[in-house]
Parts: sequence; C-alpha cells; structure tokens
Amino acid sequence: MTARAATPALAGILRDSVTKAAKYYTVLGHGSFAPGNAEGGLTTMEEKSMGAYAKSGASRISGLLKPGDIPPRGGLYLLDVVPDGEVRFGFPNINDNAEIAELIACGSHVILFSTGRGSVVGSAISPVIKVCANPETYRRMSEDMDVDAGKILEGRASLDEVGREIFDLSLAVARGAQTKSEELGHQEFVLTYKSFEPIGPSCLPSV
Repeated sequence: MTARAATPALAGILRDSVTKAAKYYTVLGHGSFAPGNAEGGLTTMEEKSMGAYAKSGASRISGLLKPGDIPPRGGLYLLDVVPDGEVRFGFPNINDNAEIAELIACGSHVILFSTGRGSVVGSAISPVIKVCANPETYRRMSEDMDVDAGKILEGRASLDEVGREIFDLSLAVARGAQTKSEELGHQEFVLTYKSFEPIGPSCLPSV
C-alpha cells in the first residue's frame, strides 16, 4: 500500500495508521470482524483486510483523511476511522452506518457500499448505492440491492461492464434518481464517540 503513496511522507503516515489500528484492536482484544464475516466465508481479519485493500484498485493514493476532513482535490483518498489517543473501550466501528456517516462528514454526496451478505443500510443524509458481488444474495434481496456485481462471477458481464453500470448509476443518482434504500425509506444515522487529532500537511500532499 505504501508503494502507491503520492509521497514518502504519506507512505510513512499510512504505515503509522496501520500500526495504530493494530494497537487499538490488540488492547480491545478483538478487531473489526463480525460473526457475519465468518458466516460469509472469511477466515481471518487479514483476509478481510486484503479484500478491502483490493477494492481500492491500483491508483496512486493521494492522501489520508480522518472523519470530517475534506479532500482538497480529486484522487484516491483513504479514510482513517480508528480513533486517536488512548483506547476507549467499546467497538470502534459500531455498524456500517457509522462509517457511512464518516464518509459523508468528508463531503461524500453519494455512497458506494459493497456487500456480499446484503447489509440493509441506508442513510438519512446521502443516497447509498449498494453493490452486491454475491449472486445468491442479490437474487434473494434484489429489492434492496442496486447493482448485481455477481454477474462477473457467473460470466454474465465483464468487470468493465459492471464498472460502467456503477458509474452510470452514480450519475443518475446525482441527478435525482432514487437508490433502492431510498425507495424503501431507509433513514438510518449513527454518530459515534470517536475523537481524532487534526491531520497534518503530509496527509494531503500537493503533488
């Protein structure tokens, strides 16, 4: 991951954020790994993390944000959601809606939410587009999922075709089309107890 950082200083900050998360979860005695993750086929926290990283693609990482920080320009930014300071006991990521709220706090007008098990999330603030990569889940919950990315696994569509579908749907939603969660009346919102130190200039390099 650090090899993709825009600057060496940012690479160091990315490394520090991973170290902070490891310490936080070690003190708590558990990580951001729920029973549903195991039931869905994941075996370890490392496997879950590798999947999350794979979703970032291969673009250069432009900066690191904390909830409430607004990206100064376009690019790929990572969001550090692990609180700063001493560990406060409690689950740092209560549920999916907490992280959705943190993305919105960074200026996200449309949320792309990937799910394999069919998380029934929405938002009271910004539209949530749910991308489901599990074809069985999509068929079971099609009324609450926006994109059937499982078509790729089953050979019914290519990665580029599904990517175009997501892109086109994002534009349509930005123009006023409703997502499935909006049609169903989802209005969830979670505000957590987290606290963060202000980011420094190295987190948002100008190159």
